[in-house]
Amino acid sequence: MTGKTEPFVVVVGAGPAGLLLALLLARSGIPVQILDKSTTLDDQPRATHYSPPAVYELRRAGVLDDVRLQGFSPGAVAWRKLDGTYLAGLDNTVLGDYEDRMVCLPLNHLGKIIYAHLQRESLATVSWDHNVVAIGQDEGKAWIDVTTSKDSKPRRLSAPYIVGCDGANSQIRRALFGDWEFPGTTWDQQLVATNTYYDFSRFGWKDANFIIDPEHFYMAARISNDGLWRVTYGESGGLTREELLERQPGKFRQILPGHPEPSDYKIVSISPYRVHQRLAESMRVGRFLLAADAAHLCNPFGGLGLTGGLVDVGGLFDCLKGIFDGRADDSILDKYSEIRRTKYETVVNPISSENIIRLFGANPDTVLQEDKFLQMCLKAENDPQLSREIQQGVNDLQHDFTQYYQKK
Repeated sequence: MTGKTEPFVVVVGAGPAGLLLALLLARSGIPVQILDKSTTLDDQPRATHYSPPAVYELRRAGVLDDVRLQGFSPGAVAWRKLDGTYLAGLDNTVLGDYEDRMVCLPLNHLGKIIYAHLQRESLATVSWDHNVVAIGQDEGKAWIDVTTSKDSKPRRLSAPYIVGCDGANSQIRRALFGDWEFPGTTWDQQLVATNTYYDFSRFGWKDANFIIDPEHFYMAARISNDGLWRVTYGESGGLTREELLERQPGKFRQILPGHPEPSDYKIVSISPYRVHQRLAESMRVGRFLLAADAAHLCNPFGGLGLTGGLVDVGGLFDCLKGIFDGRADDSILDKYSEIRRTKYETVVNPISSENIIRLFGANPDTVLQEDKFLQMCLKAENDPQLSREIQQGVNDLQHDFTQYYQKK
C-alpha cells in the first residue's frame, strides 16, 4: 500500500481468518491493513479440516489450488468402539470431483499460503509487533491505539471499519464488551491434542475416526501425506498440564489400536486445553466488527469452529465490498451480525455439541439403536445420494449477503 492510500479496513489478527479477509479485500481493490501483536505467523498446527463452505471461500480467494497441492482430500470417516469395532461411517469419495470437496491441511500451512498471496497485493499492508491497547470510534471512523516492543508510546491507526479477527482472547472483543463478557459454557472435559506419527492404516482405520467411549473418547485423523495423525483425546477436568502430560503414555497404551509403547510412535506436538461453546453478544458495535474465534467458539469435533470462522470472513467481505462499492449502506453490517450469530446458534453450536456428547455420552453398545445421525450414516453407506446430502448439509452455514445490495 502506498503511503497516500489510507486503509478502508483495518484487520486485527494475522491468523488464517484475518489473512483471508485481508486477501479478499485487497484483491477486490479495497485498501486494507492487517496487524498482529506477534512478530511472525503462528506456527501451531491446530485445526486441519476444511468443510465445503470453507473451501468455497478459499477458492474464491484464489488460494485453493495451493492448499490442495500441499494437502489432501480425506477419504472416509468412521465411528468406532474403543476396541476398534466399526459402527458407521461416511465415504467422502462419493463427492467425486465436487469443486468444494473437503480438504485437509494443518492451519499453520494455510496461514503461510494466504500470507504469500497477500504479500503480492499492493493494497495490503501487514504490520507485525502491533499490540492494541485502546479503541474508539466516532461517526466518521474507528481507531485503535497500538504499541510495539520498540515503542511503548501508543500510536493511533484509523479506518472506516476495524475487524477483530484476533482469536479466542480477542482484545477487540474485550475492549467492546469487557474482559469476562463472552456468553456460553466451558465443557467439564479437557482435551489433549497431539500430532503423532503412528501407522493407523495397518489396522484398517479410515482417514478420520471418532471413538465412542465414556472414559476414553478420542479422534484420530490423518492430517498429512507423510503419515502424521492428529490424535485428540478426552481427559477429566481438574488435572494440571503436568499431570496430563505425565498420563499421556499410559493413555495411548490404553486407547490406540495395537496398545503401543512410546517407542512405537513419535509425538511431534502435544497441547492440553479446555473447550468452550461461546458467542459474543454482537458481532457488530458501530464501526467495529468481530469474526471467527473472536466472535464465537466451539469444541473441535467436526471442524465447525474453523469452517464457521472462514465463512464469517467471506460474508463480512461481501458486506464491506458492498459498502465500498456504494451498493450497500452500513445497515448490511447489522445483517452480518444477526445472521452469523443465528448460524452459530442454529448450526455450529447444536451440531458441534452433539458431536462431542456422542463421543463421551453415548453407550457404544447401544448407540446405533439410539443415535439418528449414525443410523443415517449406516443407511448412506448404500445410498450415495443420501451420503452426498449429509456431507453437504454443512453448507447451511453459508449465506448470500449480496442479496442485500441496493438494486441498480
